[in-house]
Amino acid sequence: MSAVMMTRKVRKWEKLPGKNTFCCDGRVMMARQKGVFYLTLFLIVGTCSLFFAFECPYLAIHLSPAIPVFAILLFFFVMAMLLRTSFSDPGVLPRALPEEATFIEMEIEATNGNVPAGQRPPPRIRNVQINGQIVKLKYCYTCKIFRPPRASHCSICDNCVDRFDHHCPWVGNCVGKRNYRYFYLFTLSLSLLTIYIFTFNIVHVVMRSVNSGFVKTLQDTPGTYPFMLVCFFTLWSVVGLTGFHTYLISLNQTTNEDIKGSWSGKNRVQNPYSHKNIINNCCEVLCGPAYPSVLDRRGLMRDDLSVPTSALSIVPGLCLQLESSYGAMFPLQKTTAPLIPNEHTPDDAKPSMADSAIAHAEKRSPSPREEKLPTLPKSSPTPTKVPPLASPETDAEASIIAKDKAL
Repeated sequence: MSAVMMTRKVRKWEKLPGKNTFCCDGRVMMARQKGVFYLTLFLIVGTCSLFFAFECPYLAIHLSPAIPVFAILLFFFVMAMLLRTSFSDPGVLPRALPEEATFIEMEIEATNGNVPAGQRPPPRIRNVQINGQIVKLKYCYTCKIFRPPRASHCSICDNCVDRFDHHCPWVGNCVGKRNYRYFYLFTLSLSLLTIYIFTFNIVHVVMRSVNSGFVKTLQDTPGTYPFMLVCFFTLWSVVGLTGFHTYLISLNQTTNEDIKGSWSGKNRVQNPYSHKNIINNCCEVLCGPAYPSVLDRRGLMRDDLSVPTSALSIVPGLCLQLESSYGAMFPLQKTTAPLIPNEHTPDDAKPSMADSAIAHAEKRSPSPREEKLPTLPKSSPTPTKVPPLASPETDAEASIIAKDKAL
């Protein structure tokens, strides 16, 4: 059975392992669990819409028109930081290729030696020195690599992330080396926006109560008080999160390191990444260079597809569709199954008995007795008789004819 091998160009993000989703031809990268991210969008947009619709018109007339303008600018900045955090690559590390994984396994076996049966193999770690401090590099059995310092494997996205902080469901993505500053700016600006809205809600209620009384204000704006209640509880959680990450930035520490107690607690090991200065630590985290992505999500690679020729003949128009989608980029290559199949040959590629018989009949050359040339007119030239190819059958028949002539 023959098959047609078709090759096309695909983007690398289509073949990347892990549990991420991609949009806009690989430009947008998120986790698969995005339900809480949509809730975040709904809460921010819904809260700001109520503020712009009910409080801003009154405050702009009776207090200052700059109040809604500043609120709009702050709202757009919050949305920009949220989308930048959610849609960017957090610093995912590419997995090792099969050749690289085999080489690393050989290095580990050569280092550890043969482990006797029944004994637990030693941990796969490497030691590096950073600012006079020994840091252990752990081996990831999923990605088949030794993780860089401060990297960790996210169980939700199933990827190793450089300078892994945590997986945040509110933004629908991991927070790592490439998007941590945007995450911090998002929490900081959201805290300011929440305080701004909550403050001017109180101002709005007080100004209305002075003119028409508290009960009348409650009747005129029934949705203001539930709105203030939501802002009050949201305020503490968002401001508390911002304060916690401000503390981590001042120490140049990640959430993952703080939870595990990597530089405190029983270890009593100093943080080798800290500059012993709050300003320098903040500048490194928030004002450092923008690191490029190492995934090359929109790079091109080849994808091979094997299609049996029987499927092309059975399904009308399938060949034209495949040629239009695949053959436009690469020429088609026709492959034939080997004459002598072995254990490595797939079952669908092994020729059947009928195919073998037909192929043998086509290759078999006719004997001289079977050849009968038709009588041609005198005007036409006599065709040259081509001798048959050598084969076991023709050799046997030729020997019999030679013996008959000799007798």
